Amino acid sequence: MSNFITRFAPSPTGYLHKGHAASASLAFGWAQMRGGVCLLRIEDIDSQRCRPPFEQAIYEDLHWLGFRWPDPVLRQSEHLGDYRKTLRHLRDKGLVYRCFKTRKQVLEDIARAPHGAGSVYHGPRRPLGNEAEQSLITSGKTYAWRLSLKACREHLGSAYEGLVFTNNGRKTQANPDALGDVILARKDVGTSYHLACTHDDAKQNITDIIRGTDLLASTHIHRLLQEIMGWPVPNYHHHGLLTDRDGKRFAKRDQAQTLRALRQAGETPQNILASFAGLR
Repeated sequence: MSNFITRFAPSPTGYLHKGHAASASLAFGWAQMRGGVCLLRIEDIDSQRCRPPFEQAIYEDLHWLGFRWPDPVLRQSEHLGDYRKTLRHLRDKGLVYRCFKTRKQVLEDIARAPHGAGSVYHGPRRPLGNEAEQSLITSGKTYAWRLSLKACREHLGSAYEGLVFTNNGRKTQANPDALGDVILARKDVGTSYHLACTHDDAKQNITDIIRGTDLLASTHIHRLLQEIMGWPVPNYHHHGLLTDRDGKRFAKRDQAQTLRALRQAGETPQNILASFAGLR
């Protein structure tokens, strides 16, 4: 019996479009070819943008395309306690810190960084003292929890430089520094995509992750979190992105290309799925 387990994990912030259908087609198709299973996960941690009608449309669109998945479906909004527990674990290890800077201030810090530092945030030059931090917390100042790459490097030692993952069948060196000190949670939102996604891949025993090349950069941070947390490392396959006639990638704002609109216009699932034949 195959132990191949993958997932399709959309966010209900809009209606699914042809790009989503292409990614789902690869994930469900690979699982079928390998005698495995493709899980459906609803990544609905963004309470401001996620809407029940969009979630219901996800189920309807995927069923219309002919895809099936085992129940129950994991909805991230129902597991916020799990993400808080993981964040506490990272806090106890001293691997995250509160960042009170606004987006504008972070961009200013990046601009002042030494030449060659790149366009990502690598933390403050001088960490806040306990007294200053407590004063900001007491005042109700908004903050984000950022992963400290400096602390992670010290924590892992030589293992930090040896982080690798398999992408499209090739061993790839992980480079978390390319993304800097990413946000793992906010004061008002207990988790981020990076933390919730990586946690759930481990929780659901995902062996293979099939997603677009737009998420390849995130994999470097995910690999670091897996190492820190002692989570298994899945195989990754990052496929090309579907684009329109003008070469633009599909987006949820392109209402004419949503699966809902295509279905109403008389398009068939067979024609839509057949158009993905060359996608790799």
